[in-house]
Amino acid sequence: MDTPDTLDPPDPPDPPDGPPGPGLRERKKRRTRDALLRAAVEQFTTRGYDRTTVDAITEAVGVSQRTFFRYFAGKEETALAVQEMTVDHFYAAVRARPAHEPPLQALRRAVLEGWDTIHERIESVVTIEQYLRMYQVIESTPVLLAAHLRRSAETEERFARLIAEREGLDVDEDPRPRVAVALFGGVMRVTERLWTAGDDHSVAGMRAITARYLDQVGPALAGNWRTP
Repeated sequence: MDTPDTLDPPDPPDPPDGPPGPGLRERKKRRTRDALLRAAVEQFTTRGYDRTTVDAITEAVGVSQRTFFRYFAGKEETALAVQEMTVDHFYAAVRARPAHEPPLQALRRAVLEGWDTIHERIESVVTIEQYLRMYQVIESTPVLLAAHLRRSAETEERFARLIAEREGLDVDEDPRPRVAVALFGGVMRVTERLWTAGDDHSVAGMRAITARYLDQVGPALAGNWRTP
């Protein structure tokens, strides 16, 4: 059902004088996108992904389908959008780590720091509780889980290139950045599954599992696996 746009009317013309830049128009676009994302997450976490339609999301916000598709390619992209926000958050944290830190140490400290500050990134759009419930929605919805894993592979490549840049390496010539990030990504995938299946679904619970398993990466790989 196509409803009149209320949040996102046609853009006004730019002022004749003054350089273009972020202003009222961009703020309105961000508010509309955030409202659509907020409505989608609310419905995904209460009604389920399969039972939520684009119509239901747009009706909750009071905009048209045309407006929805201006911001999102479809329902799947909307369901994964908050997780993409956290990827960007962690990516920025890795980029900000001191250059002298070894790659795995930089990744470990960045992800734990990222969990400590995740509220700052997420709560402008959805609550932390909704964000964490979306993990469970993704894990329990085959189409979303498949998309999440596909995006995880793309994310690993993005982080491998960042690590190579930090170390002054050619990512296509030196395998170490991709190996390190693949190892790290595997640990993160394990922690997601354990956290989803566990009883403590808080940020602190996710952080604790992440720290515990990352702390085992070195001993697990360097130690004697045949020791009784």
